[in-house]
Amino acid sequence: MTRRRMLALLAAGALPVSARAAVVEAGRVLAFPRDHGAHLLARTEWWYVTGWLGTFERPQAGFQVTFFRSRTGLAGGNASRFAARQLLFAHAAVTDLSAGTHRHAERIARWSEAPGDALAGASLQDTSVHIGRWRLARDGSGYRAQVDDEAMMLDLALMPTQPLLLQGDAGFSRKGPQAQQASHYVSEPQLSVAGRWQRDGAELTGRAWLDHEWSDEFLHPDAVGWDWIGINLRDGSALTAFQLRRGDGTALWAGGSFRRPGGPVQSFSPQDLRFEPGRRWASAATGARYPVQWTVHTPAGRFDVQALLDAQEMDGRASTGGVYWEGLSSVSDRLGPRVGLGYLEMTGYAGRLQL
Repeated sequence: MTRRRMLALLAAGALPVSARAAVVEAGRVLAFPRDHGAHLLARTEWWYVTGWLGTFERPQAGFQVTFFRSRTGLAGGNASRFAARQLLFAHAAVTDLSAGTHRHAERIARWSEAPGDALAGASLQDTSVHIGRWRLARDGSGYRAQVDDEAMMLDLALMPTQPLLLQGDAGFSRKGPQAQQASHYVSEPQLSVAGRWQRDGAELTGRAWLDHEWSDEFLHPDAVGWDWIGINLRDGSALTAFQLRRGDGTALWAGGSFRRPGGPVQSFSPQDLRFEPGRRWASAATGARYPVQWTVHTPAGRFDVQALLDAQEMDGRASTGGVYWEGLSSVSDRLGPRVGLGYLEMTGYAGRLQL
């Protein structure tokens, strides 16, 4: 579908809602399953799955499977269905805690928008995105994540145990002091996981977290990156917290949420949160120095976050161009016993993040 054709259908109201309602705006009511699908007119979009396999006390492995979609703004006058108007990227990583290793791989492909294209694509109707043999799809009851790569293998079934968590104001999540710096942001915490992370390994169970987010403008000009946590707490609660950082390390913006099982979402405002960095780890590959310990102060309490392996950097210079740290981490309450497991993400430490 050419962009000219898409805009004509947009004006006529003939495109699916998930394609038409791409503008991020407060008050827009998200509609599912259509908003699980791709939003082609939004500049940036991602489906992000993180989690662990094993027991809560002794996780064996952490995993990340992420698909990114980017509207290039190019080839607007090119009628070819193979023009590079949309790009898809994928990142996958496995942290083997017993071996102390972190393996990652990446893919990039032009989405041709050609019907039946086997190389890469994403559905407008529901979550179904793939690049070759890498895939994330929702079948109505749960998700299937599959990665088949020389460096790793993942085959995971993810089942919801709780309702969708709409971040911010009913899914409208501010990301900066200006109104246009916002996204639509939907989370699915406390996903039950069953699957394999080794080709000859036994099936294991665990927990996961899925984020789906799309935006037209994400970063304020003064922001160099962000710090984010998505934590499945042992009691079934879900904790989200993030801050957008300036170059000097101070917070430009912050947000997040907390939800107890069966309870309402408690959204955090920027003044509610404070991130205190602790011990840092230096990457030999990129020279970036990441805080691998944090104390995060929230209205739901103080949480101490600690990486379960320091070396969990993702070098995406061959695909998205970004370098970031994304790793399985343990969370305790006031330095007590572990109360949660989840993922810590840190961007902008190896240079300003470009979206």
